[in-house]
Amino acid sequence: MLCSTLSNCNFNPSQIQIMRIISYNVNGIRAAMKKGLVDWLSNDPADIICLQETKANKEDVDTAAIEAVGYETYWFSAQKKGYSGVAILTKLRPDKVHYGNQFEQSDFEGRVIRADFADISLINAYFPSGTSGEDRQAYKYVWLDEFSIYLEKLKKTRKKLIVCGDYNIAHKEIDLHNPVSNKNTSGFLPEERAWMDQFFAKDFTDSFRHLHQDPHHYSWWSMRFPKVRLENKGWRIDYISVSQSMRHQIEEAAIFPEVKHSDHCPVYVKINKS
Repeated sequence: MLCSTLSNCNFNPSQIQIMRIISYNVNGIRAAMKKGLVDWLSNDPADIICLQETKANKEDVDTAAIEAVGYETYWFSAQKKGYSGVAILTKLRPDKVHYGNQFEQSDFEGRVIRADFADISLINAYFPSGTSGEDRQAYKYVWLDEFSIYLEKLKKTRKKLIVCGDYNIAHKEIDLHNPVSNKNTSGFLPEERAWMDQFFAKDFTDSFRHLHQDPHHYSWWSMRFPKVRLENKGWRIDYISVSQSMRHQIEEAAIFPEVKHSDHCPVYVKINKS
């Protein structure tokens, strides 16, 4: 159910039957817009688009251009300018939007935003990277623990959760081109992968792997080596995960490597509530 003019529509989120969701780390939304992001949005790629690493405050972005192609926008930016940040662009008006996960450093860095659509809560998260050094890797582990606490608390009142974002972790060997040489690399460390094991074993389903078991599907390619994207030597570190109770509602899942506004590409899921 879409509205041509969101501000004037009489919209009831409980009437939603289909939710098409994209998660996309844009590595700077202003740079992505210069590379044609709004033109891509104008082709209606999804009803809800969760962006990570926006690197901008809302007032610094041409939101009118995004709104002109049908999306309302909700932003949770880092306090540090030009860093981190998440946003939700949506054609389906949420009942409520929640900013942050109430952990100080995470909220300072603008890492979590949540939108409620009737009985479904959509969480857009930008997990920290540990690639810049030991301090950030240590914080990554703290953040993972805090995020687990956040989800456990949320599950007491919200049973249907969708957690999308840049997790900055390749879960299994199938999820990166060269697992052997990266076994000691942040993003594929045993402790990180163990967190993912627990995350999926306990409460969530990896929507892409639920429908696709074949290799060579990636969502990020290093910018340090320009040829690796052409050669598809990447990592799958972007996910849309759904509560186990919703796994039967996963109708489609995809990765769109041909979309090139960033060093990441969009990942997609279609949820059918009927």
